[in-house]
Amino acid sequence: MNPEFDRLVEPELNVRSDSLLEQSLRPQTFGEFIGQNGLKENLAVYIEAAKRRDEALDHCLFAGPPGLGKTTLAYLVARTIGSELFTISGPALDKKGDLAAVLTNLKPNDVLFIDEIHRVPITVEEVLYSAMEDFKLDIILGQGPGARTMRIDLPRFTLIGATTRAGLLSTPLRDRFGIHFVLEFYQPEEIQQILVHSATRLAVELLPDGATELAKRSRGTPRIANRLLRRVRDFADVHGRGVIDQALARKALASLGVDECGLDSMDKKILLTIIEKFDGGPVGIDTLASAIGEESQTLEDVYEPFLLQQGFLHRTPRGRVAARLSYEHFGIAPEKENQAQLEF
Repeated sequence: MNPEFDRLVEPELNVRSDSLLEQSLRPQTFGEFIGQNGLKENLAVYIEAAKRRDEALDHCLFAGPPGLGKTTLAYLVARTIGSELFTISGPALDKKGDLAAVLTNLKPNDVLFIDEIHRVPITVEEVLYSAMEDFKLDIILGQGPGARTMRIDLPRFTLIGATTRAGLLSTPLRDRFGIHFVLEFYQPEEIQQILVHSATRLAVELLPDGATELAKRSRGTPRIANRLLRRVRDFADVHGRGVIDQALARKALASLGVDECGLDSMDKKILLTIIEKFDGGPVGIDTLASAIGEESQTLEDVYEPFLLQQGFLHRTPRGRVAARLSYEHFGIAPEKENQAQLEF
């Protein structure tokens, strides 16, 4: 989901502000790609084996939260193979003809990358089955009793699918991917390395303590780290002679509303609303959404994942509950009657 607002700690790609930045900071080789070490090692083996056999790499599925490098990995796979990369978004494939046009333009060993593949319409998805499995494209010509099927041979290509919602993929489509990877959130030290690399590309001086401060607030997500770096660079150019140290990073991030745990104003509003207005919960998602003036779907898809993953929020059958960590973060003592529900 792409929210209709700009949010510094939103992991989804903001097409208006992130696209050019990500292209300029994108690693050019697997050696430059920081993190996801197990994935990189296995993927390198698969690519080398395919090259030695002079075969197309098996179809790959990259799953995981947004902003962790799924698109970058697809780019690196194509670059390592020495093939062309064709990129398209799942929602853009609204007709069978759209997919057929892309598939018939592929050359042997090319890489087709479908982002948000879980959003490909089922009628289009069915075309993928024979294309992935048999490298054939079935096209129906005409309508009614006179309709006939024409089968077109396709070159052996590699399909890379990226999804943030692997559970929404149909079983027939998921089973046609021979290689499955799940990307994990990055460790703070990995984010620091990414920030140092990005700072070099952006020609800004980033001191180690400044990198540490930025990494702590980046939610383990390179996209957010680079976005924060770009905004803090503005403060450094105006107030810090172009140098980002810990003091300047703290001051800039405080001005930007991102606290030491990476929470922004809406994150805090959600947690404080549960604690102060609903006695810590449980509170239903629709009630909570009304209380903070937000759509319940946006609350579930955009805000909750990080709060749940970091342990600030619990999702129970009765509703959302503020976790003990939330009380500690805001320095609020829970009411005695809430002590039991905090023991998870």
